Amino acid sequence: MAAIMLCTCSGDQSKFEEMPRSPESLATRDFSASGSCSRPGKREATPDDSQVNEVESDLRETLSLNYEEARALLGRLEYQRGNFDAALQVLQGIDIRSLKPRMTSAVTESAKPKVSPRSSRRKTSQVNGMLVHMSMHSVSLLLEAILLKARSLERLGRVTDAAEECRTIIDIVESAWPDGVPEGTSEDCKLIDMFHSALEYLPNLWMRSGCFEEAITAYRRALARPWNLDSQRSANLQKDLAVTLLYCGIEVKSPQEFSQQRNLATPENNIEEAILLLFVLIRKLTFQEIKWDPDLVNHLMYALSLSGHYEVLARHLEMLLPGTYSRSERWYVLALCYSAAGMDDSALNIIRNGFRVLERKGKPHIPSLLLGAKLCCKNPKHASEGIKFANKARESFRSHDMHFISAVNHFLGVCYGPFARSSTSHTEKMRLQDDALRLLQDAAATAKYNPEILYSLAWENAMQRKLNAAIESAAECLEMVTGSSVSTWKLLILVLSAQQNLEEAESVADIALDEAEQEDQMGILRLKALIQSSRGQFKSAVESFRILLAIIQAKKEIWKLTPYDKVKSLHELEMEAWLDLASIYTKLEAWNDSNICLDKAKSIDFLSPKCWHVKA
Repeated sequence: MAAIMLCTCSGDQSKFEEMPRSPESLATRDFSASGSCSRPGKREATPDDSQVNEVESDLRETLSLNYEEARALLGRLEYQRGNFDAALQVLQGIDIRSLKPRMTSAVTESAKPKVSPRSSRRKTSQVNGMLVHMSMHSVSLLLEAILLKARSLERLGRVTDAAEECRTIIDIVESAWPDGVPEGTSEDCKLIDMFHSALEYLPNLWMRSGCFEEAITAYRRALARPWNLDSQRSANLQKDLAVTLLYCGIEVKSPQEFSQQRNLATPENNIEEAILLLFVLIRKLTFQEIKWDPDLVNHLMYALSLSGHYEVLARHLEMLLPGTYSRSERWYVLALCYSAAGMDDSALNIIRNGFRVLERKGKPHIPSLLLGAKLCCKNPKHASEGIKFANKARESFRSHDMHFISAVNHFLGVCYGPFARSSTSHTEKMRLQDDALRLLQDAAATAKYNPEILYSLAWENAMQRKLNAAIESAAECLEMVTGSSVSTWKLLILVLSAQQNLEEAESVADIALDEAEQEDQMGILRLKALIQSSRGQFKSAVESFRILLAIIQAKKEIWKLTPYDKVKSLHELEMEAWLDLASIYTKLEAWNDSNICLDKAKSIDFLSPKCWHVKA
């Protein structure tokens, strides 16, 4: 048994594990009145203090160990045998609080230049079994004891207590090495291994206990200093921190001291910090410093989609090495990014290129075809191409794929409308218009409770001057979304205006303004002002335009945080508002005010044909 303990003391666990199991536990011998010991097949008894002290005394005499080392070895042995209660009882006898100053001092001294060999041969002195000067071996053994105590507490369900114990290891090493692991420290040092294990273990314990703020702080402590973590370990911590920041649901500000240690700017919020971490990890993936992890790209997509930086996401996807994604998946994701960024033409070009390549191979990518059809629906110029994409996708569906068939019918119906209006043959135009309505009605019947299809049906009816049917579909769509669709409100106002029902159109505009958020009110305000102008209520129209321009002016103050596509649409809306206001002043023969409004519009887009048309 002494040989086993010597092997354990030296840290050679592999030899210990190869030894045959002892039928008895050093710390759990059941010295009953009959003198019999507990057998391995039965549940071992929890030791009392007298038994632990007896075995500890034997170890100290046999192996020349001090009090703490003997307890640490006993705790390790009990933990390896699965006796977590016994291990905890043994390890609780070590007073780490009183030992922390000497442990910190020993770790600090280990980084200093070595003294002469003669002086280094002095033995570690003891007073009443307590260390006066600790060796690094003793420190490593005690740190391992703390870690095993934390693991025992975790196994016994005391996760928060385990986290507090684990934090002690980091406090000791951090106090000794405030600037990270000193240069020249051996990578095989057992103390470093224990410390790295604690760095990874502590955040997991806080996460399991539901203390997300403490978990994030633990992750940041692990990454704030150069602790000589290998690339994969460091990447795992960075990924876990990024995931926690994204999904924990609480905002935890980064302490200034973390960023000051490396002269870095502090991220403004959790999402920004998570994005920066994921950028670092994607760069490591690109240079193959860490193994491939598809979750990293998925988390980055989610984070950048929350912040609206789709172009940045596209650039990082383009940096990934070939083979990371299949070509079809890569093109599809890139097209999604550019489409979300408002660059529909770029997205459509990517879909076209991918379609040509995959068509030659005879392997169509269904999501890309559906996305291509959807992009073509947004621009009437691409209607014929959208029909091609949708028909190609429908060929790959089975008869019971009702959801996909409904989506294809929807895209076909939307594309048939503008394609019919561009036809030179009246007969073909009527046929295509009928097909458009039929396909949209089939899509609405197949996919019930789909407001997008109902909106498209209302729009197509309005374009074909079937205004009553358009109002019916728009009202059904609004009822389905409980009045939260701004585009449907606008369509309903336009259809009522087309029926010359201006009073009801203005009433609907007032209802829409009450239902819409402030950001969505701008387009409705412009329609209301135009209706008031058409009714001859010029004073009310000017007041509506004044409110609209005030909202736009307030938006300008935060344009730095606004995506480019939204800024562009706000510029266009502001220019049109000034032009509409100029037209009102022209009707009132207020030429000076009209010219001022025109100058404002030209300052936004000097080369706009609309500005010069109104000027003329």
